[in-house]
Amino acid sequence: MTYEDRPLVRALQNFQSRNPLSFHVPGHKNGMLSGLPDNMRQALVYDVTELTGLDDLHEPAEAIKQAEDKLSRLYGSDRSFFLVNGSTVGNLAMLYATVRQGDLVLVQRNAHKSVFHALELTGAQPVFLSPDWHEQTQTAGTVSLENVKYALKQYPNIKAAVFTAPTYYGVTNYEMEDIIKICHSYSIPVLVDEAHGAHFIVNEAFPKSALDLGADLVVQSAHKTLPAMTMASFLHIHSQLVSVERVAHYLQMLQSSSPSYVLMASLDDARYYAETYNENDYARFLLYRQGLIQELRSIQGVEAVEPDDGLKLLLRAEGHTGFVLQEALEQQGIYVELADLYQVLLILPLVKADYDEEHANTADKFRRAVKSLTDKEAAAVQTYFSPPSSLVSVTAYTAKQLHTMSTEWVHIEQAAQRVAAESIIPYPPGIPLLCAGERVTEEYIKQIQDLLAAGCRFQGAINMETKEIKVVGN
Repeated sequence: MTYEDRPLVRALQNFQSRNPLSFHVPGHKNGMLSGLPDNMRQALVYDVTELTGLDDLHEPAEAIKQAEDKLSRLYGSDRSFFLVNGSTVGNLAMLYATVRQGDLVLVQRNAHKSVFHALELTGAQPVFLSPDWHEQTQTAGTVSLENVKYALKQYPNIKAAVFTAPTYYGVTNYEMEDIIKICHSYSIPVLVDEAHGAHFIVNEAFPKSALDLGADLVVQSAHKTLPAMTMASFLHIHSQLVSVERVAHYLQMLQSSSPSYVLMASLDDARYYAETYNENDYARFLLYRQGLIQELRSIQGVEAVEPDDGLKLLLRAEGHTGFVLQEALEQQGIYVELADLYQVLLILPLVKADYDEEHANTADKFRRAVKSLTDKEAAAVQTYFSPPSSLVSVTAYTAKQLHTMSTEWVHIEQAAQRVAAESIIPYPPGIPLLCAGERVTEEYIKQIQDLLAAGCRFQGAINMETKEIKVVGN
């Protein structure tokens, strides 16, 4: 196979063809000293460092620059960057490049925790935009244009706006282009966490990328929907409001000074995969997807829900939580992306024309999993959603103020109207249910209790055994 269109992959192949002797880092010496299993150790011959002919991620001039230039041309950006610390570092860099301590930032409330970490580190103050409830997926969806307009009138000194599109569940914002335009009319740069949208470029049947809609900065997790390794992501800039040099400056500070060449090679390969994806490939994907959905819908008691993004699929089992369904599926060797109170989320493979696996064996496993649920007590899975008291809100205390305050642990039932000292995050998907500095409402208490009862996992300031959360002291 030729790797002419994958510059970094080609450079690594050429380098290893010389059978080089390693008197440099890393210490495993091309895998020679590694105790990993053979099939893992084989990859270590490509786990090298900034050697002659392999370029430097932080000052790219050769193979990495060629690979990033190809990425930029594909996505239509001013410049695109390889990220080896995940979309997390992309979200950090976007905010560091656009805001300062004390600046007000519009933030879609159901953002990833890395966005909130970036706000805390920069000292910027969030103005939360509450998303609409998405009935089809039974999840928090996207923010409305009307909500954005209202927030901009209430807070005219906004310095940046951060949106999540699509959501983890594949819900897109059909007003995004108009939202970007209204923000730009205020000279506000729009930063989009498009972690789940790296594949949008491959076919017009997928939703449009926020980059195509005019966003200034867009981060994408190539590892989520393209065939890249975990932690491998892209950051694109196309802006008259944000400096390319400033973004590059913060990426140099925030990314590892010893980036993984294996990760970067997988990004080069993922870009090539997307760039060469054609109509025949998409036709095969549709055939795969439609066949799987047909098989799943033939199972009694199963509901398959198709969100906006065709790479996502939600599966529900009548009378059972998503957590129970997830456990049953794992007993059959099927591992889904996540579970919630109502469903499990499947991320489908973006297959190409040469994919030839049949559905029968997979469908049988799903059937056995659902059949096993007949022996389990059915749960009263009821959808609840209380509209937030305000579509636009701010925290009771800033992150800086919270660091100086005393805290205490209280039982969740006694936490109403107290202020959360730290975030409480169901994981996955890693979206804070309650943010540090927010006031605890009865609605938050009910959601936490229901999730705890259903067996949800959490990160943050919550003790799942004692059902206590950390709040600001009286």
